[in-house]
Amino acid sequence: MRVAVASSNGKDVDLHFGKAKTLFVYDLIDENNIKFIEKRNVDISDEVKHQSTKVIDAVSDCETVIVVKYGPTTKLKAKKANLKIIEDEGPIKEVLERYIDHVKFMKGHL
Repeated sequence: MRVAVASSNGKDVDLHFGKAKTLFVYDLIDENNIKFIEKRNVDISDEVKHQSTKVIDAVSDCETVIVVKYGPTTKLKAKKANLKIIEDEGPIKEVLERYIDHVKFMKGHL
């Protein structure tokens, strides 16, 4: 499963969805096999609100994006794009491991 995380530094999930200038994309096989794919830059302006469409477009090949926060407009747009948004924060490795554990719990497997 392909997952993007919103991170300003490549180490921590620390960005709001609509302000995610950088996204780090991973393929999750299992908790022992998390493969970094690439860093993606999004043209986000600090002065403009509601830029979630740019972020959604940047992660169109991902199933899930993990961010610190997101708003109701983003939730609706993501649903139309079949994109799952998860709120979490902290070191990327820990956030991805928690997400894998959650998916396993809910589905029984990845």
